[in-house]
Amino acid sequence: MSEFLSEEQLLEMEIRCNQASPAPWKSYFEGRYHTSGSNFIMTGTSNGRGPDIELTGGTVKDQDFIASAREDVPRLIKEVRTLQALLVNQRGKAQS
Repeated sequence: MSEFLSEEQLLEMEIRCNQASPAPWKSYFEGRYHTSGSNFIMTGTSNGRGPDIELTGGTVKDQDFIASAREDVPRLIKEVRTLQALLVNQRGKAQS
C-alpha cells in the first residue's frame, strides 16, 4: 500500500460523495432542534430537500459526525489534492 492516497482512491471517494444525497446535511435530534419526533439527518436545502436519513443505534455525536462528513469529505479530498500537487511541485524544484 502506498503511503499516499492515489488519485484513483481520491476519485473513488469523490464518486461516493457525488452519488450521495445533496449537501448540506444537518443533524436534527430531539431536544436540540425539535421537541417531538425522531432523530434524523435532513439532506439538501429548503429549496431542494432530499430524503431524510433516519439512523438506529449510535449516539447523537455519531449522527452529527455522519451529517458533517457529507461536506467534510469533499473538502478534505480537495485539500489532499492541493497538498499533493504542492509536494510534487516541491520535489520537482528540489531535483532541478
